[in-house]
Amino acid sequence: MELDVLQSIWFFIWGLLWAVFFMTDGFDLGIGALLPFLGKSDSDRRMMINAIGPLWDGNEVWLITAGGVTFAAFPKVYAVMFSSLYTPLLLILFGLIFRGVSFEFRSKVESIAWRNFWDACIFAGSIAPAILFGVAFANIFQGLPMDQNGYHGSLIYLLNPYGLLGGALFLMLFLVHGALWLSIRTSGPLHDRGMSAGGNLWLGLLVVAVVFLIATWFSTSLYSNYLSHPILFAVPLICVLSLVCVKFFLMKKDALKAWLASCLTIVSATFFCIIGLFPNMLPSIPDAAYSLTASNASASQLTLTIMLVIVLIFIPVVIGYQLWAYHLFSDKLSTHDLAEDEAY
Repeated sequence: MELDVLQSIWFFIWGLLWAVFFMTDGFDLGIGALLPFLGKSDSDRRMMINAIGPLWDGNEVWLITAGGVTFAAFPKVYAVMFSSLYTPLLLILFGLIFRGVSFEFRSKVESIAWRNFWDACIFAGSIAPAILFGVAFANIFQGLPMDQNGYHGSLIYLLNPYGLLGGALFLMLFLVHGALWLSIRTSGPLHDRGMSAGGNLWLGLLVVAVVFLIATWFSTSLYSNYLSHPILFAVPLICVLSLVCVKFFLMKKDALKAWLASCLTIVSATFFCIIGLFPNMLPSIPDAAYSLTASNASASQLTLTIMLVIVLIFIPVVIGYQLWAYHLFSDKLSTHDLAEDEAY
């Protein structure tokens, strides 16, 4: 297979892995961010944590996979990304670590103060990564200040209006996604609060999404590929229709279909940006000559070929395992589940 074809394939595999990560880990980040608002009692909070307990760590495998693919297929992108975006990525890592530790530690001591502390860590460890992922990718979309001497910027630079708008969009997507998943896994008042929160947050998501699309026109060049190939507008159209379907199924009180529509919204929104970005991976401003692209930042043809064979064999296995896990833990939770030793 020709090198340029392999580079294009791996660019979209790279985008797909990020999309799957946002789709899967997005709902447990959303539930963690909703913990202090929907968890009216300790039993409610334990139920919310149990709704994601068997799945959250498996979901984060996709983050490791996306990072591994970046390292192996596009080593220059990995090097620049993990140096220029070092601070937000490190904060994301700390947030995910504290969140994982909190799931295990919160019920180890019979103390209200102890549990409240770890619940606060779950909240912070969920909301911070959600926002910072959006900030990081929004800055990638609009371009990073890079030249022959490398990246010139700071965390304060990354917290620009468009970057913060990207953080708000990611957070709203994950909050709606999490509220819907909570409604699927629970019943009674907690289910009702999840459905109500999903409906209310959907309106906020719609506003932020519209503002983000408008700001993207002025702050980035993501629309260039779409204007050159109008058929590609099918992708953002799918995103808009799936977002409308989320509201439609919420009105029908069908949490599962609303969540599936939310999955499609997240995946199509990610691909809207990935397609607009192609072939750039880390655009440079103000001089595009220093941009890292799928062609100038990729590994060798042999490496990409070997990796493609491995991915075609093992990614279906991982997907099959996760589908089995989701099916295994598809039953609604009840207060009886909290009596089990393994329950959080």
